[in-house]
Amino acid sequence: MVFVVLLLARVAIAATLSPFGDEAFYWQESRRLAWGYSDLPPMTAWMIHVGEWVTGHGVFGMRWPFLVMGSVLPWLVVAFARAAFDEKTGWQAGLLCLALPLAGTLGVLALPDVPLTVASMLALWALLRAMDDNRMRHWCVLGVALALCWMTHYRAAMPMIAGLLLLVLTPRGRMQWRRPGLWCAMAIAAMGLVPLAVSNYQQRGAGIAFQVLERNPWVFNAESLIQPVEQAVACSPLLYAFLLWAAWCAWRRRGEGRPWDLIAISSLSFIVLYFVLGLFADDLRFRAHWPLPGYLPLLAALPVLLRERVAGAWWRRLAVAAFALAGACVVAGGVWLGLAASPRGASTLADLKAFPARFVGWRESGALADQLLRQKPTLLVADNFMLAAELDFQLDGRVPVYALDSALNTKHGRSPQLAVWRLDEASLRATHAGQPMLLAIDETALRIRERSAWLGQLCNHIVDPQPVQRLDLFEGRRRISFYRGTVPSGDMTPAIAPESCPIWHRSVDAYSR
Repeated sequence: MVFVVLLLARVAIAATLSPFGDEAFYWQESRRLAWGYSDLPPMTAWMIHVGEWVTGHGVFGMRWPFLVMGSVLPWLVVAFARAAFDEKTGWQAGLLCLALPLAGTLGVLALPDVPLTVASMLALWALLRAMDDNRMRHWCVLGVALALCWMTHYRAAMPMIAGLLLLVLTPRGRMQWRRPGLWCAMAIAAMGLVPLAVSNYQQRGAGIAFQVLERNPWVFNAESLIQPVEQAVACSPLLYAFLLWAAWCAWRRRGEGRPWDLIAISSLSFIVLYFVLGLFADDLRFRAHWPLPGYLPLLAALPVLLRERVAGAWWRRLAVAAFALAGACVVAGGVWLGLAASPRGASTLADLKAFPARFVGWRESGALADQLLRQKPTLLVADNFMLAAELDFQLDGRVPVYALDSALNTKHGRSPQLAVWRLDEASLRATHAGQPMLLAIDETALRIRERSAWLGQLCNHIVDPQPVQRLDLFEGRRRISFYRGTVPSGDMTPAIAPESCPIWHRSVDAYSR
């Protein structure tokens, strides 16, 4: 019953919530199928393509494959816990999975974390079974699951590292090196690297360069020591504490062999290594979901540990409170997304810091762009890749949408892909110089301290900008303006100073009201 209620709620949200900015770009990738892209391997785009091929264009068409896959996750946790312990533990682990906020909402958005997490859990189940019975079918499932990981995200390296540590550090793991099934699984898994290798060859290593070098400073950041607090918020505090306790208990019992060695190594590999990586790597983007695959095997161990170790009413009440608080967080997250799915609901969040800015304003801006293009057909240009992708989605790809060379494009690794599609600013100027253009500007896309500098230089990206219309939405939390002008023929020299740029002046005037 809990599963059905949550599934219906997720379907309702997925069918009404506007695309997240990254989702819209993945949708653009799905319209241009390839071996891979500058930000990701191809799996996410392929799934979106299949979804819309079956049900047509729209948010539900884009998301339903991810809803289906996300709905499989609790059942994989059930299957793993059953195989590791018993049937009762399996159902308890499944309920805990539904209550874990990161897992309970999985599949609402068309994001690569859905197939990556499900494939990682499938690989863990297959490895458990293969180590038990050494059947070739389980080794093959392991290989297929790992191949799917590689075809989804570069973070597929973490399940491979976790498996390697298991095979090196535990007696039962070292026995597997002599089994042909392991090598068969690795051969199948290696096939998942083919799209990644081909796409990086075609784009001169753009994907690896972004994921390994460009997005990561590789300098120790003391502020990242707050990661456990972020994880406590993402998992709910009490349940997070119980999961860490379960990881510690599993580590202490790893010498007992099955299944504690597998649970301890697989869970702590994700939790500890991502924590260490987070101290030096990307700290600008949301990353609380990275360790999720490491929490899933702990959901299987937690009911067993509670039955064995916890005595007394106080501990039982604490465990119930942890489950209830986690479930409440899932409900709160669903309510937040549900409110963001409608203009009226989003308006109620306008005064909150947790305003869903990345989910709102896209329908209104797409409708206005469509209206302005019908009045006077012209080139459509957005000031960053995210707005370009959202407009493209709202217009169903009817016209090409170019993106100016914004810092956001580089930050998210999308600049090389826009260049491949010839939708970047260089291609715009090379093929359409002197032609009329309609420029859409998301004045709230950047952080407040970054906005003035970007808005002040926009007059160097459009000749003679003339204001057309402005959208001031949700008490100014979303501001999108439209200007007509001409595509520059080259570098505009001398550069126009911010105080001489009408775009900058109109933006400042709007914020000062």
